[in-house]
Amino acid sequence: MKIAVYGATGMVGSQIVKESLTRGHSVTAISRNGTEVPGAAAQAADQADSKAFASIAKDHDVVVLATGPSRTGGDHAEWLNAMATAYSNAEGTRLLIVGGAGTLTVDGVRLLDSPDFPEAYKAEATTAAKAFEAVKQSPESLDWTVFAPAPLIQPGERTGEYKVAKDTPAGNSISSQDYAVAMLDEIESPAHRRSRFTAAN
Repeated sequence: MKIAVYGATGMVGSQIVKESLTRGHSVTAISRNGTEVPGAAAQAADQADSKAFASIAKDHDVVVLATGPSRTGGDHAEWLNAMATAYSNAEGTRLLIVGGAGTLTVDGVRLLDSPDFPEAYKAEATTAAKAFEAVKQSPESLDWTVFAPAPLIQPGERTGEYKVAKDTPAGNSISSQDYAVAMLDEIESPAHRRSRFTAAN
């Protein structure tokens, strides 16, 4: 399978690239500066470039969006526009989106809206929620899946074991390695087309 990964050098994207290669897939690692990634074809591209995105989508079976809004004070509208570009130019190619945990709910309340949600992540989570709402409004022809991590995701161990849930957290944390395992399992055996799911260790 040919898999393109935007945000291929980030904490999550790099693990998705690694897991994809381990399973024998052909991977294009996309970043703004085309950073070399061992075993993958490196490509420089901006997710907001509609022509480039359409071309990449056409040449791959799956495009993974492992990008996110600025954490350094940049304009979040830029990332939302880039996500809209992806939604509009997927060209019938399956789109896997690294979502945020903020839209997961407990007792009907989004984590983002709970009093315990960390203030430092609220702006990012609010923007990610807007991107999630936008993809839910996309035409039926868009084959998308949003994969929200557990509330805590960080580098750790690849155990190959995880629990899945749909709208409520499946647990408190997941390693970025096992997140990638669950992402590739979804790519290889689709179970959540045009929907969101989550996983935890």
